[in-house]
Amino acid sequence: MSAQILESLAPLLEATRHDGYAFVEAPRMRALMAPYGSFDDWATFAASWDALGPDPYLQAHGRQRRRRYAVFAAKADGAIMREPHQPHYQSLAYNPLQGDIERWFDPVLPEVAGSRSLRSILAFACDAFGRLAPAVPAWHIELHQFRIEARPDQPGEPTPEGVHRDGVDYVLVLMVRRHNIERGTTTIHAPDGRPLGSFTLAQPFDAALVDDRRVFHGVTPVVPLDPTRPAHRDVLVVTLRALGAAPPTA
Repeated sequence: MSAQILESLAPLLEATRHDGYAFVEAPRMRALMAPYGSFDDWATFAASWDALGPDPYLQAHGRQRRRRYAVFAAKADGAIMREPHQPHYQSLAYNPLQGDIERWFDPVLPEVAGSRSLRSILAFACDAFGRLAPAVPAWHIELHQFRIEARPDQPGEPTPEGVHRDGVDYVLVLMVRRHNIERGTTTIHAPDGRPLGSFTLAQPFDAALVDDRRVFHGVTPVVPLDPTRPAHRDVLVVTLRALGAAPPTA
């Protein structure tokens, strides 16, 4: 990466290092990710959220969410490879609602996993978080396409487990699309519960970078603007867990 690109990343990395998180508005996020690849297929990429299947585990609790899931590995040489499809697992310590079970979700479609937009996002995430943890030789990456649906009689819950940690090292949350909804404020908390900040991912490419080892996060429910029309919140969540040397805890 050129010195100019590293200079543009520096404020974002410093904010994440200092506060445990950073909120990035869409124009800046687009500019930061542009050197990592093309987004000329973004419209098709965003439309793939229309093909998400229901989350059967959350549906069993009377809540509405659609999702697809994939696992990647970022190698020491910079290559990012998709891993065989596998279940998503979190312990009860991190997910009191659905922890200690292997959850199998529909896989991310091959054309989405190979899209230029997604490959650019993954390259950015690995480089940015890798600069916060330069001793890490490789990353285990989990990718979640989420659609949270809101109904007139039932708000959508982006984080039904409440304020939580994901049990990884770093998290990138990227807004893809909001349709006919309001609210959905992201809140960041210290381990003792103290509020550290809040913001709303409102536009495509609005993003949050989170140091999951240091802070907790949650999102307030979303409700329809027009109760007579469908309403949903589409986001991409990318989590990175170190393989090999652990990241520093500072």
